[in-house]
Amino acid sequence: MRLLLVDDHEVVRSGLRMLLDSEQDVQIVGEAGTAEEALRAVQELEPDVVLMDIGLPDLSGIEAATRIRELRPQVAVVALTIHEDKEYFFRMLDAGASGYVPKRAAPEELLTAIRAAAKGEVYLYPSLATLLVKDYMGQDPDDREARILNGLTERELEVLGHLADGASNSEIGDTLQISPKTVARHRENIMRKLNLHSRTELVKYAIRKGIISP
Repeated sequence: MRLLLVDDHEVVRSGLRMLLDSEQDVQIVGEAGTAEEALRAVQELEPDVVLMDIGLPDLSGIEAATRIRELRPQVAVVALTIHEDKEYFFRMLDAGASGYVPKRAAPEELLTAIRAAAKGEVYLYPSLATLLVKDYMGQDPDDREARILNGLTERELEVLGHLADGASNSEIGDTLQISPKTVARHRENIMRKLNLHSRTELVKYAIRKGIISP
């Protein structure tokens, strides 16, 4: 997997490189110390995963994650941060992060998160996963639905509508002027975020939410 390291502290990036360089399935393709550098690197280097700190000097990692997802939806973002409170955690998830790991975590936890993100899966540090479950169980069903729908990006909502209408990846790509591969990645993200497992479930969801007509 192609990995981009983003942290404003060079000593942290050096430590991460020493840790990850020994892994046969990891190729570090670049580093960045600011969000703007990260955004340029994402477009130029096309990594599979961006390992990123939340506290960056120009933009927050949350805003950077949102912009990365808009620029390259197929790129997964894993947050590596000192912040373990609910506010940062949920905002990073809403921005589309595929993983959230505190800097105090063991190296094995970080590697697990990176590998999961590269496969299109989500990894949450156990104590933070507990926060997510408690938050979900504390909401009523209508609030849960609204939060889930709001978790989709504008582009994902567009793709959702076309998928529910029965369009193929190629047809959606032609309409939205993106590649079929990018459409497929959007579809994976939509299915994951909405916890859906088939086009039938997707269509039912889109009808229920008023995205398409029956």
